[in-house]
Amino acid sequence: MKIGELSRKTGVSIRSLRYYEQQKLITPVRLDNGYREYSPFAVEQVKTIRLYLGLGFTTEQIAGFLHCVLQNKESFCREILPMYKLKIAELNEQIQLLTMIKSNLEERVHSILEENGGLAGQH
Repeated sequence: MKIGELSRKTGVSIRSLRYYEQQKLITPVRLDNGYREYSPFAVEQVKTIRLYLGLGFTTEQIAGFLHCVLQNKESFCREILPMYKLKIAELNEQIQLLTMIKSNLEERVHSILEENGGLAGQH
């Protein structure tokens, strides 16, 4: 199938598909006329790539385990468990930072409201 058809079947833009190709996540065959020709399996590859992007992984990280998860069940890929644990640790750090920022903002709002007799933001 051509790149436009792959785009329609997966809902992924042609630009993104070309990027995935650049990152060596998908590999089309080049026809004599220069067109990209994708196998029917490319649809599953792209959907899998989108799944892992949605979980917060980078294309570089995905490249490290994509072949394994496409060939086997996820639970048989030794590469993926450490990646999941690392991603969870990163998310926990981000949650902690965001919680602190939110708390600081709430304190500032409370302080402003107290200083203005509860009328801050009213004109």
